Amino acid sequence: MQKPGKIFERVYCVGGPDITDERDCCIYLVDGGNELALIDAGLGYSGNTILNNIKKLGLNDALLKYVIVTHGHIDHIGGLHFFQNTGAKVICHELDSDAVAKGISKLTASWYYRVEYLPVPVDLVLKEKTEAITVGDLTLHCPHTPGHTPGGISPYVDVAGTRILFGQDIHGPFDASWGSNLREWKNSLEMLLNLKADILCEGHLGVYKPAAEVRQFMEYYLKTHSLNRE
Repeated sequence: MQKPGKIFERVYCVGGPDITDERDCCIYLVDGGNELALIDAGLGYSGNTILNNIKKLGLNDALLKYVIVTHGHIDHIGGLHFFQNTGAKVICHELDSDAVAKGISKLTASWYYRVEYLPVPVDLVLKEKTEAITVGDLTLHCPHTPGHTPGGISPYVDVAGTRILFGQDIHGPFDASWGSNLREWKNSLEMLLNLKADILCEGHLGVYKPAAEVRQFMEYYLKTHSLNRE
């Protein structure tokens, strides 16, 4: 197993298939100084390990105030119950709130992992095209990026002149049963390209940098899924 690690100043990877559990998505941490925020929560079996990883990085896990849900699949939301019990607030877009708060199986894709999801109330529901969340002295911008799911968001933060984008599962996959829409996904990805991110923290495929590699990654999937539609 790999160790948790620093991606860039104040941005870390604290969980994922090679760090916590092979069924977890990549779990990222943003350090706002007096507050911390997780980007997604994993499948649900790694909560204590994630907190320990935060401490291994020299950070205070008691400062974890938010878990930002990029979309409602169980490998991203299964750990919400654990972190909400520690006092962290759950933030989610309204169009994926039924997955988070009601645990509808076809929306969470829990049937695929054959594990039970424990629904949690959403503390802050995002409704706008883009919204900003203050985490300590940093600002996480959360544009709505539907396509993989209806309520997907792709947070990004600017640190020391560098833009870090948390584009969880922007590569897909797509399934109509959980509300995928390739046309919306294409529009979302083109919008993300225009953000000109320097670093991409992806949901399952790891970290991409510099900016040219981020662009190449997105353009590859745009081309791939466009060909699949023809």
